[in-house]
Amino acid sequence: MLLILIIFPLVVQNAYYQHLMILFLMWVVIGSGWNVIAGYTGQVSFGAAFFGTGAYTAGLLASKLGLSAWWGMAFGGFAAMAVAFPFGWICFRLRGAYFALASLALNEVCRHIATIWESLTDGMVGILIMPTFVSKIPYYYIALGLALLSVAAIQVVMKSKWGYYFLSIREDQDAAESLGIDTHYYKMVSLNIAAFLTGMAGSLFMNYMGFIDPEVVFSLHDISIMAILVGIVGGVGTIYGPVVGAFVMVAVHEFFRTGFFGFFKGLAVLTGSDFLNIVAKYISHAHVLGFGILVVLVILLLPNGIVGDWNKIVGTFYPLRKKRIAT
Repeated sequence: MLLILIIFPLVVQNAYYQHLMILFLMWVVIGSGWNVIAGYTGQVSFGAAFFGTGAYTAGLLASKLGLSAWWGMAFGGFAAMAVAFPFGWICFRLRGAYFALASLALNEVCRHIATIWESLTDGMVGILIMPTFVSKIPYYYIALGLALLSVAAIQVVMKSKWGYYFLSIREDQDAAESLGIDTHYYKMVSLNIAAFLTGMAGSLFMNYMGFIDPEVVFSLHDISIMAILVGIVGGVGTIYGPVVGAFVMVAVHEFFRTGFFGFFKGLAVLTGSDFLNIVAKYISHAHVLGFGILVVLVILLLPNGIVGDWNKIVGTFYPLRKKRIAT
């Protein structure tokens, strides 16, 4: 799989498919960050605030200081951690849905600050920078490197003492405290790892897309909800769940955005049907509906996600292997 990812942009020269793969790799990073705090530590978070912080760090370095936006890749993750630290210090007294609501409030606070503080962020006008590269290949390899580092780093963390502490907090925080584990401290560690990875992804997004505004990078449904869906569909609390979930969610999003990859639009042109034109228009805006249907199916059929229930999937198609696994 790694070899395929390395040679992909050299074999597939189509810019559209390269763009989809860059988005997929970016979502691997975001999903991996969310998985650390929510999947392994059990603290469900809406992390668009960290993504937006990383994106604005890169954008402001370019627009206000005249530095390369690529410095955002160095500082974006740390800027996100600077936001995460006081937030976690205060709000980790909360548990369950209350912490999730606090993270949602943080996202809205950051979005309003970015909208109102026009002298710094240019408000809803947004920040526009010139792309560094014309070709998508450099962006692809940067995104691939960041995704590989994210997956590898989380694998190392989860095999360390930190990982065991994260899991103990997820399973029973009171029991973990009774064993002498400083749950507040390790939740802070988990949150800052998640914030760093998400902030790095935001900085990459700024450099790649060349434009941001508050509604784009602090979006509830396009960033926060998408990150949660990547984890749920791929498999919460698994190393490779975010990888699979990112691929599925980017594919589903594009499937609806393009009207089943242009099927209805092409059929409308072929038949001259106004009705099919209307259908194609509505389908292109129905990706949220598609996400909802997909999540319902996953929760009903694969509650542990695709990776978490992989043996169950294999057993469905190969009953004999299912019987051997059960034995």
